[in-house]
Amino acid sequence: MTAPLTVDPRQAHARLHELTVIDVRTPGEYAGGHVPGALNIPLDQLDRALPDIRTAAERGDVLVVCASGARSENACRVLAGNGITTATLAGGTAAWTAGGYDTHRPETTKATWSMDRQVRFTAGTVVLLGLLLGLAVHPAFHLLSAGIAAGLVVSALTNACGMAAVLAKLPHNRPRRADLDATLARLRGTAER
Repeated sequence: MTAPLTVDPRQAHARLHELTVIDVRTPGEYAGGHVPGALNIPLDQLDRALPDIRTAAERGDVLVVCASGARSENACRVLAGNGITTATLAGGTAAWTAGGYDTHRPETTKATWSMDRQVRFTAGTVVLLGLLLGLAVHPAFHLLSAGIAAGLVVSALTNACGMAAVLAKLPHNRPRRADLDATLARLRGTAER
């Protein structure tokens, strides 16, 4: 399968008024700052949103956004596999903010750590725990640290992160059903413009 179309932040900013922007990060990451007007549909909820995204794509261009571009590329591939043409924001919200463009932050939502920060914290904690337990209890605990190291190597080679997929299922990283329903209703509204 070919790589998804990419749009750089400058191009996206110039066309923002005509794009339907879908942010596939977790609700906590989205609350920490997102492209203005972006709708939060976490990557693991795309299947539920397919009909509404398809309708939006039939009416205009859809831009998929995440933190760095990796999850949005995965989302674009999933959507392409379902016959929906989309583009990804090159470099994600990191490149958007580095380009000097503003992000929107809801006033009422408490932001959680970005997914890459959650992964680094969890991986570091497990590695440290494996090393300490290996020294204090039994050397076999060093295998825990080795397992995390191997997982990080596989993650880098495949550009996919199993730990992030697991962490995304934690309650603070999941959208409430009502929030996702409201987002899908907004997506239907944008598709009807």
